Amino acid sequence: MAVKDTFGLAFSGATETGFLPYSQAVRELQCFIGDPVASVDRAIAADPGFVMAHVFKGYLFGLATEREATAVAKACHETALPLAATARERAHVAALGHLAAGRWHEASRLLEDIAIDFPLDAVALQTGPQVDFFTGNARMLRDRIGRALPSWQENMPGYHAILGMQAFGLEEMGDYARAERLGRQAVDIEPRDGWAQHAVAHVMEMQSRQRDGIAWMRANPEAWTKESFLQVHNWWHLALFHYDLGETEEVLALYDGPIYGAPSTMALNMVDASAILWRLYLGGVDVGDRWIALAANWPKVGAGNYAFNDAHAMMAFVGAGLEAPAKTLLEAQRKAMRGSDDNAAFTRDVGHPLTLAIKAFGEGNYNETIRLIRPIRSIAHRFGGSHAQRDVIDLTLIEAALRAGDTALARALTAERQLARPDSPLSALFSRRAANLSEN
Repeated sequence: MAVKDTFGLAFSGATETGFLPYSQAVRELQCFIGDPVASVDRAIAADPGFVMAHVFKGYLFGLATEREATAVAKACHETALPLAATARERAHVAALGHLAAGRWHEASRLLEDIAIDFPLDAVALQTGPQVDFFTGNARMLRDRIGRALPSWQENMPGYHAILGMQAFGLEEMGDYARAERLGRQAVDIEPRDGWAQHAVAHVMEMQSRQRDGIAWMRANPEAWTKESFLQVHNWWHLALFHYDLGETEEVLALYDGPIYGAPSTMALNMVDASAILWRLYLGGVDVGDRWIALAANWPKVGAGNYAFNDAHAMMAFVGAGLEAPAKTLLEAQRKAMRGSDDNAAFTRDVGHPLTLAIKAFGEGNYNETIRLIRPIRSIAHRFGGSHAQRDVIDLTLIEAALRAGDTALARALTAERQLARPDSPLSALFSRRAANLSEN
């Protein structure tokens, strides 16, 4: 038993009754809105043998980067394994198996192959870039979608999502003009596409177009916030623009409102909360007891599961002055580095030294922070995230050099940043501080 979608792809074990909520789940993920888990659960309830419904649910949980969610992804994979499936669907089942086992790169390759053979497979195209994001693979963020784009037409359902993902891939590869054009086009087609909205914000962040970025994010927030599970991240982007302008009160207002006014235990939201508070911490801004509430939630995510999360958890523990969870986190990382999954490499190459560096910074050991961060800067993409997110590594290094009184390094790093972000008020502030070191 199988039904076919708009693109002619067969879905084994599905009836029209189950396929309707499955299609809704896919649309919700393409916009990052609603509750795709609830939608796909309705599909599974209607059609227990619907193999791609189980796979899709597994992808949703496997991409959450949290230990309990990974367990759900593994269960979905086990359920899907014996079900009737086409060759395309069996490849999806295998990709989910790799993802649930922490073999991110293997999952990426299988999803790549599916999209090559079936460029209209919306789920492969939607899931693949998320894997690329979590592994920091900018080249594939661009090329995975670029290969499929000629097969898509504007009147096809989900076309906006293809444009939005292509826009983000182009941005991460530094092709800012085309990225902005495609991102804006995607939002024009579907204003609720939170990923496309965020792709344009990334362009403006990388180009230090703070006022443009604020105008872009504030133009139609109702569209990109309505029922959006990406809205915290997009509010974070707005906060970044205000942060670069030195508008601390605006940043704190956003933190206390849409970013973490309602405390979340989702790793993706907590990463953003840690990241914005840490930037303020680097600037010597007193954030009151905000760190305490955030740090209390980080142990619920589980340490040592994904190195990118670990580094942001350490920011919260340092900010809150909590030694015990910081120690537990480092022990979990040491255990993770002995594992056989991809996170062992994420942690060993970047995550563990960065987490140690953040702890050293909190202890006022700025020379140790410098020693730990300098070797990982050029390979930091290996543990995931975007250029905008990983910028916190450079910010920490610059601040450590300034506080350590390392005049030569501070001048070099601030000159480097001034070249990369010449229109940034923060770059100018760093340059002035480095110059003052030279004079004193």
